[in-house]
Amino acid sequence: MTTENTCRVKSNKCVEHFLDYLGNERNASPHTISNYLLDIEQFVEFIWGDKAAGGIKWDDADVFTARKFLVEFQKRGSEATTTARKLASLRSFYRFLVREEYVEVNPFSGLRAPKRSRKLPEILSVAEVGRLIEMPAKLAKKTGGKNLSAPSGFDEYVVLRDTAILELLYSTGARVSEIAGLTEDRIDELSGVVKVRGKGKKERLAPLGRPAGRALSTMLRKAAELWPQKNRLKPVFLNVRGKALTTRSIERLMKKYIVAAGLNQNISPHALRHSFATHMLDAGADLRSVQELLGHASLSTTQIYTHITIDRLRKVYEEAHPRA
Repeated sequence: MTTENTCRVKSNKCVEHFLDYLGNERNASPHTISNYLLDIEQFVEFIWGDKAAGGIKWDDADVFTARKFLVEFQKRGSEATTTARKLASLRSFYRFLVREEYVEVNPFSGLRAPKRSRKLPEILSVAEVGRLIEMPAKLAKKTGGKNLSAPSGFDEYVVLRDTAILELLYSTGARVSEIAGLTEDRIDELSGVVKVRGKGKKERLAPLGRPAGRALSTMLRKAAELWPQKNRLKPVFLNVRGKALTTRSIERLMKKYIVAAGLNQNISPHALRHSFATHMLDAGADLRSVQELLGHASLSTTQIYTHITIDRLRKVYEEAHPRA
């Protein structure tokens, strides 16, 4: 879609009203709002194209054009999850338009999402997790390099910071974005818990394991030496400028340590979250507790990890049982 058309869609009265509703009533994150806007823009481009310049008549779309739009993405080889997301986005958008009486009919209401193939997440073994967490210190010792442009002591801080990030991700099962958004006021070192803000800005308490607690305390003491200003709202994980590390920065440093540890390079940034859930269930934790710890709204989302543990049990059974 051209920049001109993109601006036109974003400034459309109906779209503006919908985005405002998402942000203020639904409390949606900027990332979620951006995804909704992208799906709406693609739909406008597909249905109206250059004709959108003359104004978008939302009620021109019917169930046949809506289905044709979704089929087009399947033809392009898009994942079923991508097509399903676009269906959900546009169904919500048109439901809003019907509610606000911009249109009379929701052309997406009767359409069904394509069947999703169940992809089990990649996980690390307990030994592999340990190897990964050790990598910041090992890599720093191996390279021995110094960042001459960084303030004195920053290189030591980076090792402590990256170790604490990896410990925290595995200890709490938090998403990378949740760790990136942590501020110091959300850490209770005495009780050993972290207050995490998840999807939909919902908050939950995540217990800290002892190794993660020690790593975090050591890092915070070093950070206080480098940036002595007292500020409880200060981000927990900082870059060389004393600003918050972004989600993307944390994903990059994780990838670096995954490669250095000789692990599967295709492992997702959520590898420690997936491993946390699987190891908890393997050790006998109940599904509801793991759901709460992960911050899943639905138990069905958490149940994917039971498939992983069952697969592992089956493998052990087949290898060990004489009549398997």
